[in-house]
Amino acid sequence: MQINKILVGTHNPGKLTEIKNQLSPLDMEILSLDDVGITEDYEETGSTFEENALAKARFYYKLSGIPTLADDAGLQIDALDGEPGVLSRRWPGYEASDQELLDMLFAKLDGVPIEKRTARFVAISALFDGKESIISRGESLGKIGLELACEVKPGIPWSSVFYPDGYDKVFSQLSVEEKNKISHRGKSLKKLIEELQK
Repeated sequence: MQINKILVGTHNPGKLTEIKNQLSPLDMEILSLDDVGITEDYEETGSTFEENALAKARFYYKLSGIPTLADDAGLQIDALDGEPGVLSRRWPGYEASDQELLDMLFAKLDGVPIEKRTARFVAISALFDGKESIISRGESLGKIGLELACEVKPGIPWSSVFYPDGYDKVFSQLSVEEKNKISHRGKSLKKLIEELQK
């Protein structure tokens, strides 16, 4: 795939910052939806992270004509049989606020001891250039804390309660460099960048 610019297909400010930072080593222009005047939201209807990521990349490519990178990510909690999973943002059945999601999480995990709060973050990155697509996957294993560990960063509420294995800090407390090395999105984007540079 030969491209010289990438549109990042998200309106989520937290995701946008993470993705732009991860793509910074590429020698190409990285654009946001705001940069190109796209205000439309893609409504995720897929039953898997892969379906949502690729459909979102195609949707924003169709609107812009620019090779588009989109992702779908979610949290899978073992004590909740993998919930919220692909519905991470729409867990209550609608597009929930960060606070609503955290309230629901703590209510569902009430009484569950820390050792049984194992979870994983999954991210699928999809790049579509109008003809070809590259899809990559990344995972991070860890635990859900008993309470918020820090202030919630807008758009990424789970990062304030998820302790990756081997760390005594939640994702939101790690430096960008640390998080990119171990996060689901960081791993997924690293694989995608390697594939793109072949």
